[in-house]
Amino acid sequence: MRYKLLFATLFILLLSRTQPLVQDTNLYQEPYRPQFHYSPPCKWVNDPNGLVYYDGEYHLFFQYHPFGTTWGPMHWGHAVSTDLLHWQTLPVALYPDDIGTIFSGSIVIDRDNTAGFGENTMVAVYSYNTQSQGVAYSIDNGRTWTKYDGNPIIDALLPDFRDPKVFWHQDTRQWIMAISAGREIQFFNSPDLLNWEYMSSFHTPGTAGTWEVPDLFPMEIEGETKWVLIVSINGGTPAGGSATMYFIGDFDGESFVPDVPGEILWLDYGADNYAGTTFSNEPNGRHIHIGWMNNWAYAEHVPTSTWRGAMTIPRELSLVDTPDGLRLSQTPIPALSEVRESLGSWDELAVSGVVELENINGRELEIIAEFDPGSVMRSGISVHRNEVSQTQIIYSPLTSQVLISRSDRVDGELIRGFIPIFGAPVELVDGRLTLRILVDESSVEVFINDGTTALTALSFGDPSAGGVALFAEGGEATFIHMEVNALRSIWSDEAVVASQDVTFCD
Repeated sequence: MRYKLLFATLFILLLSRTQPLVQDTNLYQEPYRPQFHYSPPCKWVNDPNGLVYYDGEYHLFFQYHPFGTTWGPMHWGHAVSTDLLHWQTLPVALYPDDIGTIFSGSIVIDRDNTAGFGENTMVAVYSYNTQSQGVAYSIDNGRTWTKYDGNPIIDALLPDFRDPKVFWHQDTRQWIMAISAGREIQFFNSPDLLNWEYMSSFHTPGTAGTWEVPDLFPMEIEGETKWVLIVSINGGTPAGGSATMYFIGDFDGESFVPDVPGEILWLDYGADNYAGTTFSNEPNGRHIHIGWMNNWAYAEHVPTSTWRGAMTIPRELSLVDTPDGLRLSQTPIPALSEVRESLGSWDELAVSGVVELENINGRELEIIAEFDPGSVMRSGISVHRNEVSQTQIIYSPLTSQVLISRSDRVDGELIRGFIPIFGAPVELVDGRLTLRILVDESSVEVFINDGTTALTALSFGDPSAGGVALFAEGGEATFIHMEVNALRSIWSDEAVVASQDVTFCD
């Protein structure tokens, strides 16, 4: 079996050296193609992997099937950015080998050469599809990679044993690995990234799916250090399908203990933010999170063409104290201001029924709104709107939720497995609700009440629909302040040309 895998890998490597550059003048102009979210030039993408900052660049690696638009033999794709908004796709970083295909993992900067590959070396720790763990390293800023000749460094201990997230724990001066193990997270330590010893595990009752893609990191709030454990789970989620939960507690270098045992918090109540992780070695100590903007319930059936899958907007995480306790808040990266153009603003706008925003038509928008829903049955904002389709962001006082209701038909056909409506519990603040909405060609991201609640959704329907409307049913709502901004595409001609130096596109 290993010889067959090796032959297949050599064939892939040969193709990668001979495939011509993409010469598609419509690249990044296809229907539904994200314009300010990252998606690779072509083919299938899922989990972000190995997020790391080094020498002026943010590196985004990702699960990539370079020969198809559905899930297949996994490689690590690679893109870099200096501002977390404008990306250049680079050649595939990690290929399958005679052990297996390359599943999710993480990257650290080994400043003190603990692994023996050299000071300041990029070291990737990843899973194989066999559920064993491997190591690769790069000494040229991630452009080329060498597999460790002692792989696998950890054998497959369980059927679902994967997705290692590794970091340096300064207090105990050792490397820590958080790794998924069925329906729990296990913690290992190592002096050198190569030899690992089991320490402890964490689980909580009340979850129905397999735990995946853990991330563990410290955060400061009012002079106190708390630890946040992020875990993706496929099943038993608020919107259905796959989603991401988190826990807040303490970590002493050996075990994680939550502040509230059994409490499950949700990073995003939407259907389309999964398998996310944060950047290691971030130069300003920020915790910047990127997720896969899709859902395993329908990921292989979304109606895109030469590519399938995209990433969420990068979000800076912070801890905030709320009436319900500590919670994560999410803020889109500041670089969005570089592509923002004002389309209009309104104050004290009374809405009853449906109010179309005249002269506002676009599919790449930022909408900022503060409104008083009054006593209406439902109120909110419609985007991607025309006479045949729309996506609505709805406040429902009956359920105290913000809901997303999205088109679930393309050319009259249902998207298999698509989840048409879902919501997040919210509390009004002084009788008001604040929303920041990012609208792209095929997605809507909603940040509620300063980002303490988030909803992320893919949004399909008529790809020409770009209207925006306000609505209030059963009374009058007041939009106290509202702004609509256009967001320019990050895919300039130069950016497209730079991303064309990638293999495997037809």
